[in-house]
Amino acid sequence: MSDLNPNIFPRDQHPVSRNLISPSALKVMHRLHSKGFEAFLVGGGVRDILLGQQPKDFDISTNAHPEQVHALFKNSRLIGRRFKLVHILFGREMIEVATFRGKADEQGKKSDTNQSEHGMLLRDNVYGTVEEDAVRRDFTVNALYYSAQDFCVYDYLDGMKDIKAQQLRIIGDPETRYREDPVRMLRALRFSAKLNFDIEPSTSEPIIEMAPLLGNIPPARLFDEMLKLFLSGHAVQIFKDLLQYKLFDALFPQTNYTLNSDKDAEYYKRFILDGLNNTDIRIRAEKPVTPAFLYATLIWPEVNRKWQKLQSEGVPEFPALQQASQSAIQNQLAHISIPKRFTLMMKEIWEYQIRLTKIQGRRPFLLIEQPRFRAAYDFLLLREQAGEDVNSLGLWWTEFQVKNPAPVHKKAPRRFKNSKPRPKHHNK
Repeated sequence: MSDLNPNIFPRDQHPVSRNLISPSALKVMHRLHSKGFEAFLVGGGVRDILLGQQPKDFDISTNAHPEQVHALFKNSRLIGRRFKLVHILFGREMIEVATFRGKADEQGKKSDTNQSEHGMLLRDNVYGTVEEDAVRRDFTVNALYYSAQDFCVYDYLDGMKDIKAQQLRIIGDPETRYREDPVRMLRALRFSAKLNFDIEPSTSEPIIEMAPLLGNIPPARLFDEMLKLFLSGHAVQIFKDLLQYKLFDALFPQTNYTLNSDKDAEYYKRFILDGLNNTDIRIRAEKPVTPAFLYATLIWPEVNRKWQKLQSEGVPEFPALQQASQSAIQNQLAHISIPKRFTLMMKEIWEYQIRLTKIQGRRPFLLIEQPRFRAAYDFLLLREQAGEDVNSLGLWWTEFQVKNPAPVHKKAPRRFKNSKPRPKHHNK
C-alpha cells in the first residue's frame, strides 16, 4: 500500500466539469460506482480540460479487474496481453478502462509481470490501489484523477504544479522508467510539442544516451507510435526534437545517415521539414493525410541517394529507382513495420517522379486520370519547393491541370438486391 497523500482540489478550485466530459465516460464511471468499485477519469481527459483544451479521449481507471469490467458492460471487449484493458463501445465512441496498476515486486505478484534483460516490461498485469497506479503512470501531468462522485481532482505527484509551470516531468527515476518502456522517450517529445511544455531537465537528460533502446521495441508498435508523432499537428517540432535527442537515428537510421553525411544533406533536411509542415497544415485543417505519403517523404533521402548512385554505376533510370526503393524499404522494415498497402503506394509515388517527366503527346492526359497522380504531383511540388532542380516540372503540371482539369470520377450506382428471392440450391 502506498503512503501517498493526494492534494485534493474541490470543484471550485478547478475547471473540470461534467459538461466537458463525454456522457459515455460518465455512464461508465456511474455504473462502476453503483457496483461498489472506484472509478476515476484520468490522463489526457483531465489534463486537457485543465489546460482549456477539448480532450480527444476519455480514459477511466478503476479497482475493478478487467474481467469484472467486461462482465458489467455487454458492449465491451478485453484487449491486450502486455497490459490488459477493456474497451467499451458506444457507437463510434470508445471508452478505455484500465485497472489500477500495482507494484511489480510485491510478493505473490511476480508471476503477473515479466521484464526483458534490458529492463523493459514485457507483461504487466499486477493490480493495486489508486495511489500505486499514480506512481506507475508516465508523467505527472497525466497522473491527475477526477471523481464524478465528489467532483474533486486528486493529485498525488504535484501534477497541478507542473501544469502551471508548463513542464513535463517523468514520474520516478527517468532511466528506470525509460528502460521499462523506451517509447516513453517518444511520448515525452510528443507531449512537449502538443502541450508546448518544456521537458524538465532530469527527464530529458538521459534520452540521448538511452535512445538506442528503441531498437528493442517491436517494429509493429513503432509504426503506430510514428503516426501518433507525425500526425499530431506538430510534426515539424517533433522532427527537430527527434534529431536533437538522437532518437531519429534509432527510428530511421538510413535517412539519418543521409542527413548527416550526404553532399545534399541540407536539401534533404529542407525537403523533410517542408513535407512535415504541409502535413501539419493539413492536420490542423482536418484534411486527410495518408501514412504512405508521410513515409515516402521520410525515406526519400535514402531512396534518392541510392537511386543516383545506381545510375552513376550504369543502371538505367527506372530499374535503378526500383532497386533503390526496394532496398530502402526492406532496410526500414527492420526498424518500423510499414503495412504492405502503404509500401506499395510509396513505391508508386516515387516511380511517378519519372513518369511525370514524360510530358509529350497524350501521356499527360492519361497520367492525370490515374489514382496516384495527385499524391505524386504533390511529392514533385515538395521536391521543387525544397530546392531540387526538376526542370520546372511542378509549374508545368500545375498549369496543365488548370487548362485540362481531370474528369471527376463518379461513384458507381449502388446496387440493390433483387426483391425476388433467389432459388435455394440443396445439396443432394
